[in-house]
Amino acid sequence: MPFEKIQPEKLSAAVVRQIELLILRGILRPGERLPAERELSDKLGVSRPSLREAIADLQDRNLLETRAGAGVFVTDHLGWGFSDALATLFARHDEAVFDYVAFRRDMEGLAAERAAEAGSDTDLAVVAEIYAKMEEAHSKRNPADEARLDADFHLAIIEASHNVIMLHMMRAMYRLLREGVFYNRKILFRQRTTRDRLLEQHRVINDALQARDGPGARTAVKDHLDFVEKALSDHLLAERHEAIAKQRLDQEKERG
Repeated sequence: MPFEKIQPEKLSAAVVRQIELLILRGILRPGERLPAERELSDKLGVSRPSLREAIADLQDRNLLETRAGAGVFVTDHLGWGFSDALATLFARHDEAVFDYVAFRRDMEGLAAERAAEAGSDTDLAVVAEIYAKMEEAHSKRNPADEARLDADFHLAIIEASHNVIMLHMMRAMYRLLREGVFYNRKILFRQRTTRDRLLEQHRVINDALQARDGPGARTAVKDHLDFVEKALSDHLLAERHEAIAKQRLDQEKERG
């Protein structure tokens, strides 16, 4: 008979599995610090030696790292899904910008539909909370905060879709965006009219999610990213025209 005696699980293995799941589900994020050893052992209800054994296992597999004098952190490179060479290549070609927006339009539209239809009330409360922060930042006219919260808002929708593969893939994509690989997000928040339209688009997305209108949420995401694509296209075109105009001006000055 193909039966074997059940072996009791080591406490350290249970700790490893719990931390793994927190990382996999995006609850513990790349670069995030774990509680101090005494606090974490109390939270988990295990001895400090068992906790140390678990931490060592996770460090051996590059999921956690110790920083001297700072503590134990989720390995930062987990959020970096692209090589430096590829990120540099993306940054050098406008084609990547528009492929990036198209990719987001497809993935986030699907995620928004899933979140509206299958996300929990708590998932949607997180999205609503971030949207409220976006409104507050908008009233203070702080483009940097609005740009940061924009990314947080969209990632919250991805998280609410509860697809861990999509979550980690899109988190890597947003890291590239935050670091200015594709474009400077502050460009979109410079003009008051554009900022107002962006906030309104996020309101429509949030309203559809809170109403659990899956198709409506997907359409709202598509409309928003269509607007982003057009704004970026207009900006790049304006930059090219300005560069040509400066060449003409320089040449005219040379003519005397």
